[in-house]
Amino acid sequence: MRTILTLGALLVLAGCGSAAELKPAPGKALPVAPRGARATPTLAKLLTPTTQQRPQRSDELLTNSETRRTDEFNLPPGNTN
Repeated sequence: MRTILTLGALLVLAGCGSAAELKPAPGKALPVAPRGARATPTLAKLLTPTTQQRPQRSDELLTNSETRRTDEFNLPPGNTN
């Protein structure tokens, strides 16, 4: 049992190795430039998430609170005039 736990811990630690700069595989190139782009994006540009991929949170309900306007369609039930 202890051997299995030791091997598991070693496997987990092996996944935490030093992160080197990413490069294309040997003999491979970066993807071609997307249609309409002026240049081929760099690795840093490809790995940086856009605001649509990682939107900012906007949970400030107390600072953004506003009074609601009246709702003319909020009728009581059963009123069918």
